[in-house]
Amino acid sequence: MAFDLDAFSPQQLDALITQAKQRKTMLKKRKPIASVRKKLTELAAAEGYSVAELFGAGGAAGAATRATKSATRSSPTKGRKLGKVPPKYRNPANKAETWTGRGKQPLWLAAQIKKGKKIEEFLIK
Repeated sequence: MAFDLDAFSPQQLDALITQAKQRKTMLKKRKPIASVRKKLTELAAAEGYSVAELFGAGGAAGAATRATKSATRSSPTKGRKLGKVPPKYRNPANKAETWTGRGKQPLWLAAQIKKGKKIEEFLIK
């Protein structure tokens, strides 16, 4: 987060410094996340639960795992199956040419739109 410190008044700078000191103090008092995570896991296991059962797959533990996995992927869709989608648009001149509405517009459709036709005219009913 970047601040333009020249735009702040002396009172605003004092308030910002105070807030920063409070935040720094609070962060110093916190225990390391690894130790807190270990305690939570142990407590859940002692009661017969897993952290995923208690907080769901979308919980904090799942978010950390997802962040790690997404950082190691080389492409956003690698390993993810995209299902087939039925076509939404058809070329009236050539019935074999269709488009699902995903990705780049086909050349035949782009040319027709450029001529002044509306995309709704090519919808498959």
